Amino acid sequence: RALLCLGPVYLAGYLGLSGSWLLLALALWLCWGLIRRGKRDRLAAAFALLEDEREAVCRGLAARHLPAWVHFPDVERVEWLNKVLIQAWPYFGTIMEKTFKEVLEPKIRAKSVHLKTCTFTKIHFGEKCPRINGIKAYTKEIDRRQVTLDLQICYIGDCEIHMDISKFNLGVKGVQLYGTLRVILEPLLTDAPFVGAVTLFFMQKPHLEINWAGMSNLLDVPGINVMSDSLIQDFIAARLVLPNRITVPLKKNMNIAHLKFPVPQGVIRVHLLEAENLVQKDNFLGAIRGKSDPYALLRVGTVQYRSKTVSRDLNPIWNETFEFVVHEVPGQDLEVDLYDEDPDKDDFMGSLLIGLVDVMNDKTVDEWFPLSKTTSGHLHLKLEWLSLVNDQEKLHEDKKGLSTAILIVYLDSAFNLPKNHFEYSNGECGAKKIKNNKYLKKMEREPSSFVLLTVGNKTQKSKTCNFSKDPTWGQAFTFFVHSAHSQSLHIEIKDKERDSALGTSVVCLSHLLKDPNMTLDQRFQLDHSSSDSFIKMKLVLRALKVEEPDPQRVKAGVNASKPGPVRATEKAGNQQKFSSPPQVSKVPPMSKDSAALESLPKKDSGEELDAKDSSGAPVPCEIVSSLDEAEGKQNPEHGPPSALPSGAAAMPTLPVLQEMRVAPSVTSLGSLPSSCFELSSSNLDIHNGTEMPLGEIQLTVRYASIRQSLVVLVNGCRNLVPSSNRGVDPYVRIYLLPDRRWTSRKKTSVKKKTLNPQYDEKFEFFESLENVKKRTLDIAVKNNRPFISQERKELGKVRIDLSQEDLIKGFAQW
Repeated sequence: RALLCLGPVYLAGYLGLSGSWLLLALALWLCWGLIRRGKRDRLAAAFALLEDEREAVCRGLAARHLPAWVHFPDVERVEWLNKVLIQAWPYFGTIMEKTFKEVLEPKIRAKSVHLKTCTFTKIHFGEKCPRINGIKAYTKEIDRRQVTLDLQICYIGDCEIHMDISKFNLGVKGVQLYGTLRVILEPLLTDAPFVGAVTLFFMQKPHLEINWAGMSNLLDVPGINVMSDSLIQDFIAARLVLPNRITVPLKKNMNIAHLKFPVPQGVIRVHLLEAENLVQKDNFLGAIRGKSDPYALLRVGTVQYRSKTVSRDLNPIWNETFEFVVHEVPGQDLEVDLYDEDPDKDDFMGSLLIGLVDVMNDKTVDEWFPLSKTTSGHLHLKLEWLSLVNDQEKLHEDKKGLSTAILIVYLDSAFNLPKNHFEYSNGECGAKKIKNNKYLKKMEREPSSFVLLTVGNKTQKSKTCNFSKDPTWGQAFTFFVHSAHSQSLHIEIKDKERDSALGTSVVCLSHLLKDPNMTLDQRFQLDHSSSDSFIKMKLVLRALKVEEPDPQRVKAGVNASKPGPVRATEKAGNQQKFSSPPQVSKVPPMSKDSAALESLPKKDSGEELDAKDSSGAPVPCEIVSSLDEAEGKQNPEHGPPSALPSGAAAMPTLPVLQEMRVAPSVTSLGSLPSSCFELSSSNLDIHNGTEMPLGEIQLTVRYASIRQSLVVLVNGCRNLVPSSNRGVDPYVRIYLLPDRRWTSRKKTSVKKKTLNPQYDEKFEFFESLENVKKRTLDIAVKNNRPFISQERKELGKVRIDLSQEDLIKGFAQW
């Protein structure tokens, strides 16, 4: 080993190479060793989890790393299925060993001349079998003739597979795989086997980590490891991740084309508008902080778009529009990641995850969303759900240049392709004499063909079918169409080895309009090819229809653009001062509910608010709803507004209301269908432990379903009792009982020398709704006293039993 290490050093000196080459080689060797050790450690930790799950779960309780069936009650634990897998795993391993030797090995040898010596020397799938951490079954959201299951797969395997190619040993020694596998059983039948087919696919790219062995250890070299891992994940995504599916028929003569390539469920149009208060990432010499250059990455499934980069701005404005095809709802989500563009490595600035099933229910959402995994920042998005309809009247060209339709191409197969582009020329035989016999033999091979499909400026490529004049691709492609009357689909079949065209075809989309269902399923004659060369495709054109929000949902208080609560007033001397909302760079336009304030008659404009009675009193949201009723939009299901709390002021008149600034909707905190709510009095279970009044605190509480978080907005306090003659510096402390850990404590800023502090601060507890329903909100107002002071620290305390509240609708109360 010493000679092996010193050999390169001696060789470098003998050849007169620079010492920099030695340093570079040493750095690469050290990094390679770190990567290898890291992989081994992660695999060992995963094995430890399998061996002693009880201890690992106990550690996870402290770190909150719990499986999904703990957080979400609709995800069921299936230990019985895991026991079945353990018993059947040795038999499965025997079947796979036989498949590798008898099926896979001959296919690898036939791929290339260099792979003819490929031999599997060792195939062992180990003792560790895949594990299913939980199963979620969908029955209400889907068709009655199918069953949809989401399986959370975890495979930490000690498998060992070795292969020899030309005396080089390659192998795998340990695999880790995590992902959510969707299984669809459809159609359900009334006779055996009761299920027509099984469809499998991953919702997102699964996490895969491979421990290499033999010469393949070189794939862990820095620079190569990232590329090799991404290539393997892309290979899996091209076959097993949406929109790609594997469909296995269980009944004979079952047509699985519509199961393998179903029509998408809709299109999501994302308007990336702007952001505010992003985190500063650029700094100079580690001390001077500058502005960042933010850009956004938007993903739905495997499709990703990048926005433009806004230079040196923490409140960037993009005003860009992106469109995504949605194949599975529920299941698919919109992911938005913000990054700071840098010359070396882009810095992460926050992320956002939005469930598309909520957007589909709300139709249109225009909101400010807080970014997660960062300290500050909000993102303004407008989301529109577009349904797919076969209505030709919806195919008019959009003035803004947006898509008006979607073209779905089911590429089936081709027939009688020419062996090369010399064999046929415009349908006529164009025989040419070729002197080189080797080249002539190569030309005599059957083509390895792939297809290029183009609509507008977007081109997509199919997979390659090797050595076949009648290739079968069996793939589906989608294209956004701006003008169905003028655009065309261009098809070109090419040979992979010779990069030559074997045939072309052009299909005008206007031909689809002649069919009432806007569908063509036929063979198309190929141009510049043989006279009997065809390509078989199915073309489906669907118009995009912008769905209007349900007015009933607006009245129920779940419209995402509805404004939030009005801020409380505060007395300053003899003047009435109204607290302003948090500073927002771009406030969304006021909705119809808030616009009703301006349309009221002005007969009450001369009335004034009693400053004495209204000092520190809130303006309840029942006022806003009663003003809407004055417009003739009274809802008979709603009763009269609730009575004001004791000591509250009389209803302010129109001029006072017009002076108030409506705060950004608390719904902008993240939920979509449940993000807005009507504020009303609530019978809270509140105890302060004493009959003496200690003051009041105004809270707004609701559950953001899309972010899986409880949102608590601390508006302000009034009439606090001073703990000393020198005044108090109050702040608010929040616990979500029974969790009293220091790390989970929430705390507002400190307001100096005031008994009526205004905070307007928002806090989130990331828990499931079922878990939150079992908790109690513990809120205390405390005095920020000196460390050695004898003053009383706690000014008052409230406890709210969340099991008694409608958290989706939300509530606000003093």
